[in-house]
Amino acid sequence: MRPSILTLCLAVAFAAGCTPEQAPPPADGSASTPSAEPGTDLSEPDAAMRADAFSYAEPDSVRIKDLALALDVDFDARELSGSATYTLDWVDPEAGRLVLDTRDLSIEKVVGERPDGKWDDLTFVLADPDERLGSKLTIAAPERNPRIRVTYKTSPEASGLQWLTPAMTEGGKAPFMFSQSQQIHARSWVPLQDTPQVRFTYTAHVTAPKDAMVLMSADNDPKAVRDGDYEFTMPQPIPSYLLAIAAGDLVFKPVGERSGVWAEPAAIDKSVEEFADTEKMIEVTEKLYGPYRWGRYDMLVLPPSFPYGGMENPRLSFITPTVIVGDKSLVSLIAHELAHSWSGNLVTFATPKDQWLNEGMTSYVENRIVEDLYGKDLADMEYLIARNELRKTIGDMPPQGQALAIRPDVKVTAKDPLTEVAYDKGAWFLAFLESRFGREDFDTFLRGYFDHFAFQSIPTTTFIDYARENLLDKHPGKVSEAELDEWIYGTGIPASAPEVKSPLLEKVDAARTAWLADGTLPAKAVTDAWSTQEWLHFLDGMPATLETAQLVALDEAYAFTGTANGEVAMRWYPLAVRSGYTQANDAAAAFLEKIGRRKLIMPTYAELVKTPEGLKLAETTFARARPGYHPITTASVEHLIEEAKSPGTAKDGPVD
Repeated sequence: MRPSILTLCLAVAFAAGCTPEQAPPPADGSASTPSAEPGTDLSEPDAAMRADAFSYAEPDSVRIKDLALALDVDFDARELSGSATYTLDWVDPEAGRLVLDTRDLSIEKVVGERPDGKWDDLTFVLADPDERLGSKLTIAAPERNPRIRVTYKTSPEASGLQWLTPAMTEGGKAPFMFSQSQQIHARSWVPLQDTPQVRFTYTAHVTAPKDAMVLMSADNDPKAVRDGDYEFTMPQPIPSYLLAIAAGDLVFKPVGERSGVWAEPAAIDKSVEEFADTEKMIEVTEKLYGPYRWGRYDMLVLPPSFPYGGMENPRLSFITPTVIVGDKSLVSLIAHELAHSWSGNLVTFATPKDQWLNEGMTSYVENRIVEDLYGKDLADMEYLIARNELRKTIGDMPPQGQALAIRPDVKVTAKDPLTEVAYDKGAWFLAFLESRFGREDFDTFLRGYFDHFAFQSIPTTTFIDYARENLLDKHPGKVSEAELDEWIYGTGIPASAPEVKSPLLEKVDAARTAWLADGTLPAKAVTDAWSTQEWLHFLDGMPATLETAQLVALDEAYAFTGTANGEVAMRWYPLAVRSGYTQANDAAAAFLEKIGRRKLIMPTYAELVKTPEGLKLAETTFARARPGYHPITTASVEHLIEEAKSPGTAKDGPVD
């Protein structure tokens, strides 16, 4: 999953609960302790340091090994109802309770299996809800039942589900529902140990209206018949944030032997054409980092309200339609979600303090896929665009937000800002290691890393130990302990960061400079050949504001206002708003109403709320758009508007 720096700044990247050993976080979030000094021992921390401060679960006492879901999809009531049955591993033989994470769930009954196979009622307590963390569900199980079953219903406002009316879909004929479990929204539709430290297999029996195709992050059958009754199996153990479900008017078309696209009928053909290279991407990644271990890799193209670019649900990545622009220029997002099949889904971060192990590594692998399939020019352009943005924004982040990982001895709470640079600084760090050790040796290391920790969840300290043994010690003198410490726990961009040059983007810089100097636009023959990445760089390098005449000239030449390319729109409309170019207001509002992807819309909202006139437009636009927004997007925009209207009084940022 790839959010923008802005959306990460607007929300705590992870939010859940406190572990049983910790007191609830104070209202001001002051529980953090100062960071350790450089040179602190970076070896494997004890269990307390591995604790996930964003989950109520007690995985050191008991762990879910397998989940069996029985759910009914009710579009009219906007709810899932049914049961979750857990096969448990009682790690601590003295433990006598199962603690689960929930949010806005109605718990109807809890039973436990006896040795003779019969089931007894179990006592349970559902704690008062925390706005950010949900409610702790404590189940008394003095007999340490091998299986426990919870019967429950979701809320129509479940933060991890979106229910769309037919009018909100592309086809306009049938309702649609989909989940978004990352980071801690799985608990809003299944009571779970909602922490990446716990991995489980699962099965599901789902009933739905007969005209709705149901899919999950499991073994979806491309030849499945719509009959309202569906069975799923996920044989590989996954963390809770990778649990996913969707239902709607969906059809399938293949793009390869083990990959294909699910989408609404109106979107299927253009999606298949755009994502035709997926099988090649799988082959490239296997050549680099070992076999694809999840069976199939299919993609589900969601309605425009999906709040993210993609979500790496195993076997079924969720994909925004905003990357379908007709020229494959934005399919690096597919490379990113596919790369998660190795970095994230296969080897998973253990705590929110270690997000870079998922996202930084995935961003690095993504770029390697792009380079292999589409050439170094495109890969370098995408690297430069990401790194330039990071350079511009990192200095405005709190110190803890500038670090790749938070030191193991630093306690965090759900209100603390966590690292905000996991994607791009993480990829840059791995590019640094590649530059020092050489691509061949670094590829060998990374492939070994994926093999060694397959289907495990690890903290940064484990990566450090493995890197010491398999890189630093095998190739002495190439990377020092101080450099390793600076990259992982330091602020800013290290001086050792390798630079990338792009002759193509240098030509764009020259064209922009010439236009700003004398108003001479680059020749049409030149700009007609520009890729999306070149256009993004052209806009990224503009001054904060332009004169109206300049904006008119750009608009007349390139028709930025009303563009169908969301990446261009997210740069053009904020520039227009800052510059007072009101001619773009109607198109900007229409864009905000149509698209729910936070990365694309939040920059424009952020500029609008800075002036009274813009704030009014933001509010009226949001009022119209809100019914089609995902709860996660709604919370982000609400927070932005509330803070603009009454600075310092808005509630905590939205749960991401």
